[in-house]
Amino acid sequence: MVNGKMTALGGRAGLKPGETQLRKAFGDALLELAQANPRVVVLDGDLGNSTGSHTVRQAFPERFFNMGIAEANLVGVGAGFAACGYLPFITSFPSFLFCNAFDQIRLSIAVSGLKAVLVGSHSGLSTGREGPSPMSIEDFALAGGLPSLSILVPCDAASMRRAVFAAAEYPGPVYIRSSREPLPHVYDVDAPFTIGVANRVREGCDVTIIACGIMVPVSLDAAAMLAGEGIEARVLDMHTLRPLDTEAITKAAIETGAIVTAEEHLLQGGMGANVARIVTTTHPVPMRTVGIQDRYAGSASPFELMEDLGLTPDDVAAATREAVAAKR
Repeated sequence: MVNGKMTALGGRAGLKPGETQLRKAFGDALLELAQANPRVVVLDGDLGNSTGSHTVRQAFPERFFNMGIAEANLVGVGAGFAACGYLPFITSFPSFLFCNAFDQIRLSIAVSGLKAVLVGSHSGLSTGREGPSPMSIEDFALAGGLPSLSILVPCDAASMRRAVFAAAEYPGPVYIRSSREPLPHVYDVDAPFTIGVANRVREGCDVTIIACGIMVPVSLDAAAMLAGEGIEARVLDMHTLRPLDTEAITKAAIETGAIVTAEEHLLQGGMGANVARIVTTTHPVPMRTVGIQDRYAGSASPFELMEDLGLTPDDVAAATREAVAAKR
Protein backbone atom coordinates (compact mmCIF):
# COMPACT_ATOMS: atom_id res chain seq x y z
CA MET A 1 0.00 0.00 0.00
CA VAL A 2 1.14 3.55 -0.82
CA ASN A 3 -0.83 6.55 0.49
CA GLY A 4 -3.79 4.31 1.23
CA LYS A 5 -3.95 2.87 -2.28
CA MET A 6 -2.90 -0.49 -3.65
CA THR A 7 0.21 0.24 -5.65
CA ALA A 8 -0.39 0.28 -9.39
CA LEU A 9 -3.58 -1.78 -9.45
CA GLY A 10 -3.27 -3.86 -12.60
CA GLY A 11 0.44 -3.03 -12.81
CA ARG A 12 1.66 -6.59 -12.33
CA ALA A 13 -0.70 -7.72 -15.08
CA GLY A 14 0.67 -5.14 -17.52
CA LEU A 15 -2.68 -3.41 -18.05
CA LYS A 16 -2.92 -0.37 -20.26
CA PRO A 17 -1.65 2.85 -18.64
CA GLY A 18 -4.14 5.30 -17.17
CA GLU A 19 -7.21 5.10 -14.99
CA THR A 20 -10.80 6.35 -15.38
CA GLN A 21 -13.63 6.70 -12.90
CA LEU A 22 -16.54 4.49 -13.90
CA ARG A 23 -18.96 7.30 -13.04
CA LYS A 24 -17.24 9.55 -15.61
CA ALA A 25 -17.33 6.81 -18.21
CA PHE A 26 -21.01 6.30 -17.42
CA GLY A 27 -21.79 10.02 -17.77
CA ASP A 28 -20.00 10.22 -21.12
CA ALA A 29 -21.75 7.10 -22.44
CA LEU A 30 -25.15 8.26 -21.17
CA LEU A 31 -24.77 11.59 -22.98
CA GLU A 32 -23.77 9.78 -26.18
CA LEU A 33 -26.81 7.53 -25.89
CA ALA A 34 -29.13 10.48 -25.17
CA GLN A 35 -27.84 12.26 -28.27
CA ALA A 36 -28.66 9.20 -30.38
CA ASN A 37 -31.96 8.24 -28.74
CA PRO A 38 -34.55 10.96 -27.99
CA ARG A 39 -36.52 8.53 -25.79
CA VAL A 40 -33.76 8.55 -23.15
CA VAL A 41 -34.66 10.46 -20.00
CA VAL A 42 -32.66 10.66 -16.78
CA LEU A 43 -34.11 10.67 -13.27
CA ASP A 44 -31.70 11.52 -10.51
CA GLY A 45 -31.82 11.54 -6.72
CA ASP A 46 -29.97 14.85 -6.26
CA LEU A 47 -26.64 13.18 -7.02
CA GLY A 48 -26.07 14.03 -10.69
CA ASN A 49 -22.60 15.43 -10.11
CA SER A 50 -21.66 12.26 -8.24
CA THR A 51 -23.22 9.66 -10.53
CA GLY A 52 -22.09 11.31 -13.78
CA SER A 53 -25.63 11.85 -15.06
CA HIS A 54 -25.14 15.65 -14.94
CA THR A 55 -23.85 15.39 -18.52
CA VAL A 56 -27.44 14.97 -19.72
CA ARG A 57 -28.67 17.76 -17.44
CA GLN A 58 -26.24 20.14 -19.12
CA ALA A 59 -27.01 19.07 -22.69
CA PHE A 60 -30.72 18.20 -22.45
CA PRO A 61 -32.19 19.90 -19.36
CA GLU A 62 -35.73 19.11 -20.54
CA ARG A 63 -34.92 15.38 -20.32
CA PHE A 64 -33.29 15.47 -16.89
CA PHE A 65 -35.39 15.30 -13.72
CA ASN A 66 -33.90 15.84 -10.28
CA MET A 67 -36.36 14.12 -7.95
CA GLY A 68 -34.47 15.13 -4.81
CA ILE A 69 -33.68 12.87 -1.88
CA ALA A 70 -36.82 10.78 -2.36
CA GLU A 71 -35.82 7.47 -3.88
CA ALA A 72 -39.26 5.85 -3.74
CA ASN A 73 -40.67 8.72 -5.80
CA LEU A 74 -37.59 8.64 -8.04
CA VAL A 75 -38.26 5.02 -9.01
CA GLY A 76 -42.03 5.48 -9.23
CA VAL A 77 -41.75 8.39 -11.65
CA GLY A 78 -39.13 6.49 -13.64
CA ALA A 79 -41.54 3.57 -13.95
CA GLY A 80 -44.18 6.00 -15.20
CA PHE A 81 -41.84 7.24 -17.93
CA ALA A 82 -41.13 3.63 -18.92
CA ALA A 83 -44.83 2.85 -19.11
CA CYS A 84 -45.24 5.83 -21.47
CA GLY A 85 -42.61 4.55 -23.89
CA TYR A 86 -39.55 6.46 -22.70
CA LEU A 87 -36.24 4.84 -21.76
CA PRO A 88 -35.53 6.03 -18.20
CA PHE A 89 -32.10 5.85 -16.59
CA ILE A 90 -32.69 6.01 -12.83
CA THR A 91 -29.50 7.04 -11.04
CA SER A 92 -28.44 7.20 -7.40
CA PHE A 93 -26.18 5.30 -5.00
CA PRO A 94 -27.15 1.60 -4.87
CA SER A 95 -27.48 1.77 -1.09
CA PHE A 96 -30.18 4.44 -1.52
CA LEU A 97 -31.88 2.86 -4.53
CA PHE A 98 -32.21 -0.65 -3.19
CA CYS A 99 -32.62 0.14 0.50
CA ASN A 100 -35.00 3.10 0.21
CA ALA A 101 -36.97 2.12 -2.89
CA PHE A 102 -36.88 -1.68 -3.00
CA ASP A 103 -40.68 -1.94 -2.88
CA GLN A 104 -41.06 0.42 -5.84
CA ILE A 105 -38.31 -1.34 -7.83
CA ARG A 106 -39.93 -4.70 -7.13
CA LEU A 107 -43.55 -3.79 -7.87
CA SER A 108 -43.32 -0.95 -10.38
CA ILE A 109 -40.37 -2.19 -12.45
CA ALA A 110 -39.39 -5.82 -11.79
CA VAL A 111 -42.83 -7.43 -11.47
CA SER A 112 -44.20 -5.44 -14.40
CA GLY A 113 -41.03 -6.00 -16.46
CA LEU A 114 -40.87 -2.38 -17.55
CA LYS A 115 -37.89 -1.28 -19.64
CA ALA A 116 -35.87 0.87 -17.23
CA VAL A 117 -32.18 1.04 -16.38
CA LEU A 118 -31.16 1.44 -12.73
CA VAL A 119 -27.64 2.77 -12.22
CA GLY A 120 -25.95 2.54 -8.82
CA SER A 121 -22.89 4.75 -8.50
CA HIS A 122 -20.35 4.66 -5.63
CA SER A 123 -20.88 0.93 -5.25
CA GLY A 124 -19.14 -1.49 -2.94
CA LEU A 125 -16.53 0.12 -0.70
CA SER A 126 -15.94 3.18 -2.88
CA THR A 127 -17.52 5.64 -0.44
CA GLY A 128 -14.60 4.77 1.85
CA ARG A 129 -14.17 7.37 4.55
CA GLU A 130 -17.89 8.15 4.64
CA GLY A 131 -18.37 4.92 6.55
CA PRO A 132 -20.70 1.95 6.12
CA SER A 133 -24.06 3.72 5.75
CA PRO A 134 -23.68 4.73 2.05
CA MET A 135 -21.69 1.60 1.10
CA SER A 136 -23.42 -1.01 -1.01
CA ILE A 137 -22.05 -4.43 -0.22
CA GLU A 138 -25.51 -6.04 -0.43
CA ASP A 139 -26.68 -4.85 -3.88
CA PHE A 140 -25.97 -8.11 -5.74
CA ALA A 141 -28.15 -9.95 -3.23
CA LEU A 142 -30.93 -7.35 -3.36
CA ALA A 143 -30.93 -7.03 -7.15
CA GLY A 144 -30.55 -10.79 -7.43
CA GLY A 145 -33.77 -11.24 -5.49
CA LEU A 146 -35.71 -9.67 -8.39
CA PRO A 147 -36.02 -12.39 -11.07
CA SER A 148 -36.58 -10.09 -14.07
CA LEU A 149 -33.68 -7.71 -13.32
CA SER A 150 -30.49 -8.21 -15.34
CA ILE A 151 -27.30 -7.25 -13.46
CA LEU A 152 -24.22 -5.72 -15.13
CA VAL A 153 -20.91 -5.06 -13.37
CA PRO A 154 -18.41 -3.32 -15.69
CA CYS A 155 -14.76 -3.29 -14.64
CA ASP A 156 -13.37 -0.31 -16.57
CA ALA A 157 -14.30 2.67 -18.75
CA ALA A 158 -14.58 0.75 -22.02
CA SER A 159 -16.82 -1.94 -20.55
CA MET A 160 -18.97 0.70 -18.84
CA ARG A 161 -19.63 2.41 -22.17
CA ARG A 162 -20.55 -0.89 -23.77
CA ALA A 163 -22.75 -1.79 -20.79
CA VAL A 164 -24.77 1.43 -21.11
CA PHE A 165 -25.54 0.80 -24.77
CA ALA A 166 -26.17 -2.92 -24.21
CA ALA A 167 -28.55 -2.17 -21.33
CA ALA A 168 -30.51 0.25 -23.52
CA GLU A 169 -31.11 -2.49 -26.11
CA TYR A 170 -31.62 -5.46 -23.78
CA PRO A 171 -35.23 -6.46 -23.08
CA GLY A 172 -36.55 -5.84 -19.58
CA PRO A 173 -35.12 -3.92 -16.63
CA VAL A 174 -31.37 -3.74 -16.05
CA TYR A 175 -29.17 -2.74 -13.10
CA ILE A 176 -25.69 -1.34 -13.81
CA ARG A 177 -23.20 -1.17 -10.94
CA SER A 178 -20.88 1.83 -11.16
CA SER A 179 -18.08 3.11 -8.91
CA ARG A 180 -16.27 6.24 -7.75
CA GLU A 181 -12.69 4.94 -7.69
CA PRO A 182 -10.51 5.34 -10.80
CA LEU A 183 -9.88 1.90 -12.28
CA PRO A 184 -7.19 0.78 -14.74
CA HIS A 185 -8.05 0.15 -18.38
CA VAL A 186 -8.60 -3.57 -18.91
CA TYR A 187 -10.16 -3.34 -22.38
CA ASP A 188 -9.66 -1.55 -25.66
CA VAL A 189 -12.56 0.68 -26.69
CA ASP A 190 -13.84 -1.87 -29.22
CA ALA A 191 -13.63 -4.90 -26.91
CA PRO A 192 -16.66 -7.23 -26.94
CA PHE A 193 -19.42 -6.86 -24.36
CA THR A 194 -22.40 -9.15 -24.70
CA ILE A 195 -24.89 -9.41 -21.87
CA GLY A 196 -24.75 -12.94 -20.47
CA VAL A 197 -21.38 -13.81 -22.04
CA ALA A 198 -18.28 -13.64 -19.82
CA ASN A 199 -15.02 -12.31 -21.25
CA ARG A 200 -11.86 -14.37 -20.91
CA VAL A 201 -9.22 -11.75 -20.08
CA ARG A 202 -6.37 -14.14 -19.32
CA GLU A 203 -5.63 -17.66 -20.49
CA GLY A 204 -4.70 -20.41 -18.03
CA CYS A 205 -5.04 -24.15 -17.59
CA ASP A 206 -4.46 -24.78 -13.87
CA VAL A 207 -7.36 -22.86 -12.27
CA THR A 208 -9.95 -20.24 -13.19
CA ILE A 209 -10.50 -16.99 -11.32
CA ILE A 210 -13.97 -15.57 -11.94
CA ALA A 211 -14.18 -11.90 -11.03
CA CYS A 212 -16.35 -8.83 -11.57
CA GLY A 213 -15.92 -5.07 -11.22
CA ILE A 214 -12.82 -3.83 -9.42
CA MET A 215 -11.84 -7.41 -8.66
CA VAL A 216 -11.01 -8.03 -12.33
CA PRO A 217 -7.75 -6.00 -12.26
CA VAL A 218 -7.11 -7.34 -8.75
CA SER A 219 -7.44 -10.90 -10.09
CA LEU A 220 -5.25 -10.18 -13.09
CA ASP A 221 -2.54 -8.99 -10.69
CA ALA A 222 -2.99 -12.16 -8.64
CA ALA A 223 -2.71 -14.29 -11.78
CA ALA A 224 0.52 -12.51 -12.75
CA MET A 225 1.94 -13.25 -9.29
CA LEU A 226 0.95 -16.92 -9.53
CA ALA A 227 2.51 -17.29 -12.97
CA GLY A 228 5.88 -16.66 -11.31
CA GLU A 229 5.17 -19.74 -9.17
CA GLY A 230 4.25 -21.94 -12.11
CA ILE A 231 0.47 -21.65 -11.66
CA GLU A 232 -1.33 -20.50 -14.81
CA ALA A 233 -4.69 -18.99 -13.88
CA ARG A 234 -7.43 -18.30 -16.38
CA VAL A 235 -9.32 -15.08 -15.53
CA LEU A 236 -12.95 -14.55 -16.51
CA ASP A 237 -14.59 -11.14 -16.31
CA MET A 238 -18.12 -12.11 -15.24
CA HIS A 239 -19.53 -8.68 -16.12
CA THR A 240 -23.09 -10.05 -16.15
CA LEU A 241 -24.40 -11.61 -12.96
CA ARG A 242 -27.84 -12.22 -14.47
CA PRO A 243 -28.06 -13.91 -16.89
CA LEU A 244 -24.98 -15.74 -15.63
CA ASP A 245 -22.76 -17.41 -18.23
CA THR A 246 -23.35 -21.04 -17.25
CA GLU A 247 -21.46 -22.31 -20.29
CA ALA A 248 -18.25 -20.39 -19.46
CA ILE A 249 -18.40 -21.51 -15.81
CA THR A 250 -18.91 -25.17 -16.72
CA LYS A 251 -16.16 -25.01 -19.34
CA ALA A 252 -13.77 -23.49 -16.80
CA ALA A 253 -14.54 -26.26 -14.31
CA ILE A 254 -13.97 -28.98 -16.90
CA GLU A 255 -10.84 -27.48 -18.45
CA THR A 256 -9.01 -26.11 -15.39
CA GLY A 257 -10.35 -28.28 -12.57
CA ALA A 258 -10.60 -25.57 -9.90
CA ILE A 259 -12.41 -22.24 -9.53
CA VAL A 260 -11.94 -19.13 -7.40
CA THR A 261 -14.46 -16.27 -7.35
CA ALA A 262 -13.59 -12.68 -6.43
CA GLU A 263 -16.11 -9.92 -5.74
CA GLU A 264 -16.39 -6.64 -3.84
CA HIS A 265 -19.58 -7.78 -2.13
CA LEU A 266 -20.75 -9.92 0.74
CA LEU A 267 -20.17 -13.61 0.08
CA GLN A 268 -23.72 -14.25 1.27
CA GLY A 269 -25.95 -13.77 -1.77
CA GLY A 270 -23.09 -12.71 -4.03
CA MET A 271 -21.60 -13.86 -7.32
CA GLY A 272 -19.60 -16.69 -5.74
CA ALA A 273 -22.71 -18.33 -4.32
CA ASN A 274 -24.34 -18.39 -7.75
CA VAL A 275 -21.21 -19.70 -9.46
CA ALA A 276 -21.01 -22.47 -6.84
CA ARG A 277 -24.62 -23.40 -7.55
CA ILE A 278 -23.75 -23.94 -11.20
CA VAL A 279 -20.48 -25.76 -10.50
CA THR A 280 -22.09 -28.21 -8.09
CA THR A 281 -24.82 -29.12 -10.57
CA THR A 282 -22.75 -29.31 -13.77
CA HIS A 283 -19.14 -30.31 -12.96
CA PRO A 284 -18.11 -30.21 -9.27
CA VAL A 285 -14.50 -29.08 -8.69
CA PRO A 286 -12.63 -27.51 -5.75
CA MET A 287 -13.73 -23.91 -5.18
CA ARG A 288 -12.68 -20.97 -3.04
CA THR A 289 -14.48 -17.63 -2.70
CA VAL A 290 -12.96 -14.19 -2.11
CA GLY A 291 -15.37 -11.53 -0.89
CA ILE A 292 -16.59 -9.74 2.21
CA GLN A 293 -17.33 -11.92 5.22
CA ASP A 294 -20.36 -11.22 7.42
CA ARG A 295 -19.33 -7.76 8.63
CA TYR A 296 -19.64 -4.10 7.78
CA ALA A 297 -16.60 -2.02 6.91
CA GLY A 298 -15.25 0.90 8.89
CA SER A 299 -14.13 4.31 7.68
CA ALA A 300 -10.94 4.43 5.61
CA SER A 301 -9.86 4.78 2.00
CA PRO A 302 -11.47 2.17 -0.28
CA PHE A 303 -8.12 0.48 -0.85
CA GLU A 304 -7.36 0.35 2.89
CA LEU A 305 -10.76 -1.26 3.35
CA MET A 306 -10.04 -3.79 0.62
CA GLU A 307 -6.86 -4.74 2.42
CA ASP A 308 -8.69 -5.01 5.75
CA LEU A 309 -11.48 -7.14 4.24
CA GLY A 310 -9.18 -9.48 2.28
CA LEU A 311 -9.78 -8.24 -1.27
CA THR A 312 -6.20 -7.69 -2.45
CA PRO A 313 -4.20 -9.53 -5.13
CA ASP A 314 -2.38 -11.37 -2.32
CA ASP A 315 -5.72 -12.59 -0.94
CA VAL A 316 -6.90 -13.78 -4.35
CA ALA A 317 -3.55 -15.50 -4.94
CA ALA A 318 -3.75 -17.26 -1.55
CA ALA A 319 -7.26 -18.56 -2.28
CA THR A 320 -6.12 -19.70 -5.71
CA ARG A 321 -3.21 -21.66 -4.27
CA GLU A 322 -5.66 -23.42 -1.93
CA ALA A 323 -7.98 -24.33 -4.81
CA VAL A 324 -5.10 -25.69 -6.88
CA ALA A 325 -3.79 -27.69 -3.90
CA ALA A 326 -7.28 -29.15 -3.37
CA LYS A 327 -7.17 -30.58 -6.90
CA ARG A 328 -4.31 -32.81 -5.84
